[in-house]
Amino acid sequence: MDTLRAVYDEWRRGNFRAGGELFDAYTVCVVDPESPEPGRYVGPGEIAAWMRLQLEHLETLTIGAEEFIEAGDSVLVAVRRQAIGEKSGTPVEDHHFHVWTFRGPVVTRLEFIAGRAEALEAAGLRE
Repeated sequence: MDTLRAVYDEWRRGNFRAGGELFDAYTVCVVDPESPEPGRYVGPGEIAAWMRLQLEHLETLTIGAEEFIEAGDSVLVAVRRQAIGEKSGTPVEDHHFHVWTFRGPVVTRLEFIAGRAEALEAAGLRE
């Protein structure tokens, strides 16, 4: 949990390279259909490319953790994302969830999920 707290502290500062060391060649990132650029990304290269796409049209982006819930090998993180559009200058804020699944120190799966009930279920929990 301390590792993820440190990752989100860096993400809040805009350092989105933080956490990349937790991924291996087989880590799967699943992005929910309600998110920008939804899909399935495998390995650090594809995950980093997806993250770069998120930054492409934004002047700023920060992602901060609001809650951590441990669930066996998984950790559900409630997050707040704040951004400013590069061309429009429009501020945007949303709340969603990340579910990190670990095998030892390595992340095997990372899911970006819009709804709390779906995130709890992905983490193996019930509301």
